[in-house]
Amino acid sequence: MPAQLDQLWDDIREELRRDTPDFKFHIWLEPLELAGLEGRTLYVRAPEHIRTSVAERYLPLLRRAAAGVFDSRATVEIVGADWAPPRPTAADGEPGATGKPTASPKRPAGSLNPKYTFDQFVIGEGNRFAHAAALAVAELPGHSYNPLFLIGSPGIGKTHLLHAIGNYVQRYGGGLQVRYATIEEFTGEFVNAVRARKTSAFKEGFRGSDVLLIDDVQFLAGRTKTREEFFHTFNALLDTGRQLVMTSDRTPEEISELEERLIERFRAGLVVELDRPGVAVRRAILTTRARLDGVDVTPEVVDEIAARVATSVRALEGALIRVVAYASLKGEPPTPALVRHVLRRLGEDNGRETCGIPEILDATAQEFGVEREALLARDRRPAVANARHVAMFLARELTDHNLTEIGGGVGGRKHATVLHALNRVGTAMRTDPALQSAVDNLRRRLGRPA
Repeated sequence: MPAQLDQLWDDIREELRRDTPDFKFHIWLEPLELAGLEGRTLYVRAPEHIRTSVAERYLPLLRRAAAGVFDSRATVEIVGADWAPPRPTAADGEPGATGKPTASPKRPAGSLNPKYTFDQFVIGEGNRFAHAAALAVAELPGHSYNPLFLIGSPGIGKTHLLHAIGNYVQRYGGGLQVRYATIEEFTGEFVNAVRARKTSAFKEGFRGSDVLLIDDVQFLAGRTKTREEFFHTFNALLDTGRQLVMTSDRTPEEISELEERLIERFRAGLVVELDRPGVAVRRAILTTRARLDGVDVTPEVVDEIAARVATSVRALEGALIRVVAYASLKGEPPTPALVRHVLRRLGEDNGRETCGIPEILDATAQEFGVEREALLARDRRPAVANARHVAMFLARELTDHNLTEIGGGVGGRKHATVLHALNRVGTAMRTDPALQSAVDNLRRRLGRPA
């Protein structure tokens, strides 16, 4: 399919995703393909087992999406696997008959996701502070926590909060201008502006925003010219009292090649980490997702998924979608047994944890030749402190405990102490082969591959 048709279908799918609950999109709309385009008619290919249902249930939705991003008079036809494009005739002179879209997509790449709001964000011990900080920024942009720097592993809720800030300001901010972009989009627009000699328009677009939301700042690594431009954009925003919010999967110090001047500026406001949700929060996330999407699942099914998927909010919601989709296609109700079957087939069953904090403490004490009791005590000897930090690092990696729970299991340490240990070990392992070897040995001993 020509590249322009690929782009057209991507934009239509994005429109469908915005207007459809996730589990319904996954079952009925995700398998669809754009088979061809003739004039203003889009031919959409559907698998045989869902073709009739798609035509009966979702054809109006497909037509609205096509009208929104392609042509206001667009029509859609659902076709099967054996459909082939009609052969062109001499009369095919109307724009679009050659298979080229007659209008460009209307939705910009950096638009906000309306589904990501504060109301839909499930608050737990690991993200309570980040949620409160994000809400404070949304209510008074430029006055609280500027800049706000959100840290967390992929799928943990950073982007949700970023969009929630933008959606809140657009709704209640009295006309304040919001700009959202990933660092990839920022880089792409900057490069294009330099090539076209339109850097003034680029700068005005980003620096003129009242609230600038930048996702995945860690990808500034390796981009010298982009970092330079981002540095000046950062200064321009803060000098004029505008709000900047950023997300990253690592701390400012851990971003490769990041200059000290940028690290200082990122640290000048508030840096806050989102932690993986505990099992109670995972249940609440699944219950909320099921309610919003109109999915009927029992508490037993929710408990089973929550117990077996602990890596991220994204993985958790994805597991719910797949379980419900599988049950729907099989004509069976979702059950705990079905959850186990689906997750094992997909390789996503993390429910059988091979170790806990006590086992990690025992193994770490043996590996480093220190007493287990010393790890729990206020022993500040370097050898003990180093082993304690490694134990905390492994507890974060090998269990589903949040930072508060890890601190409690390692002698009642505070959240900030655990965070310091994670950052220290993660950084030191890059330059200390002996420490890397010790951590790998412990991973193998505790039942996880290095």
